[in-house]
Amino acid sequence: MTQASDIPQRRTFARIGTFVAARRKLVVDYFSAISGAGGRLVFSLAYFIALANTLSIAEFGMFATASAAGVMLSRILAFGFISALYRTATIRPNLIGTFTAGFLLLGVVSLPLLAAASYGVYLVFFASTVPLSVFAAIVFAEALLWRPVEVVLIVNNGLGKFGRAAMLTILATALRAVGAVLFMFATKHTVGVWSWYYIGANAVSLIIAFGFFYPRQRLRLRTELYLRRLADSIYVAGAEVLFYLQMEFDKLLVLAIGGPHLAGIYAIIMRLVDLTAIPVRTFSMMLVQRMMRAPELLSRLAVKSGIEGGVFLVSTLALAALGIVLHFFPNALGRNVAEAAPLVALAICVPGLRNLVEYQAELLFARGQTAVRALNLGLLAGLKAVLLTYVLTAIADTPDLVLSLNLVFLLLYLASALLTYSAMRRPAKAI
Repeated sequence: MTQASDIPQRRTFARIGTFVAARRKLVVDYFSAISGAGGRLVFSLAYFIALANTLSIAEFGMFATASAAGVMLSRILAFGFISALYRTATIRPNLIGTFTAGFLLLGVVSLPLLAAASYGVYLVFFASTVPLSVFAAIVFAEALLWRPVEVVLIVNNGLGKFGRAAMLTILATALRAVGAVLFMFATKHTVGVWSWYYIGANAVSLIIAFGFFYPRQRLRLRTELYLRRLADSIYVAGAEVLFYLQMEFDKLLVLAIGGPHLAGIYAIIMRLVDLTAIPVRTFSMMLVQRMMRAPELLSRLAVKSGIEGGVFLVSTLALAALGIVLHFFPNALGRNVAEAAPLVALAICVPGLRNLVEYQAELLFARGQTAVRALNLGLLAGLKAVLLTYVLTAIADTPDLVLSLNLVFLLLYLASALLTYSAMRRPAKAI
């Protein structure tokens, strides 16, 4: 016969067991996801080393800047309907087939706008430095080949299939690295020749992604569902364009004001900064998913500040470690990278501050505050343009310019924190 005194004890053990089981699943999911980030980090580094030391510094600057523009422009595809597909995979996975059909339909409809926007960006930033055919090839690879691969990754992550997403991430990044290595053996090492290798690597990734990793559901068109979510998707698309504009606008300005060689050195430094963000993005992605289900997750100041401190610390330590390696072994990443190696440590605070601005933008997306997010990112893009234009025109010495980026990104972070946490005082929107 069960004693009454045993009941509270058993309930306590049950609660502990439930707590441990829930955290165990979270840890397993995180390590499944981070394995993809780790593999991506390794192959991204191999890809970067091969490409940065095969192209000249000036042509690497052209490619990196055109690629950044392509990533920004790719957010126009399907008018941002990818966000609706992600929310569906996270909350209502039985509708993936229906929303995939909507994505394909809106993707086709968005192509004229994508082409017009691409040509406008080319005329403003690239007409004097990059041939139109090369720019078009790179944007095609980013927007119509790589962006759909990201859709497959997004849907798998939304479904909680982090292991499958990790495997695809590693495969796709490895294919880019293979493309860069094959390019090393090409007879001509120009950005025009590389653009064809880049298209090939991304095309193979796309075939593998949809052939083996996309969930199998019948495609059903339901226009009433799409129209209901189209306004939110357009807000997301606008916010994504503005987000990547404020993230990558520095590369466009350096190319326009400083020329291809300075753009190449700057692109090398910022590419190394980008590598520190790969593990942080995995954490942000999982936090966003939890916030979709529990919008008040970050209601406590201690939790908010603890997460931000962790993001900054991890990012800063990663770049510090890289800076130490390049200080003692400047040729560790190749001869072209060696020219930028002494400058890497000068940007010590940039990765942490940059990653925090990205993280804060994701918080508003998780809470459904897409219009506010778009407005905030527009304000940050404008502020970044003003600050960087001043820095690039006022400072001629490259080391001083790189050092000043710490202040630029600090001001951007403070503005982002003010805008984000002010918006988060309002109630989250239903998804």
